[in-house]
Amino acid sequence: MFGDLMGMMGKLKDTQEKVKTTKARLDTVMVDEASSDGLLRVTLTANRLIKNISIDANLLEDKEQLEDYLVLTLNKAIEKATAINETELAAVAKEGMPNIPGMDSLFK
Repeated sequence: MFGDLMGMMGKLKDTQEKVKTTKARLDTVMVDEASSDGLLRVTLTANRLIKNISIDANLLEDKEQLEDYLVLTLNKAIEKATAINETELAAVAKEGMPNIPGMDSLFK
């Protein structure tokens, strides 16, 4: 009984390290998104940290339009980054889980 418990604790510690490493790696994965006409471009990490925003000079003339562009484009980029983040972290978590029937459906 204790051998199994110790083995599970060791596996949990390994999984925690893998999650930490994966999160660090996701800081280097860049997600680029642009508005449909290319006037606004954003880059963020898969951990959803904004790294760059590029705004065409034409958008600077209309504050309301620029705000709309920012909201739409940032939301699309955040959605992409979140999908990458969740997929990567779920894979690491699933790998570290004990083989309990039915548990694998939680990570699909």
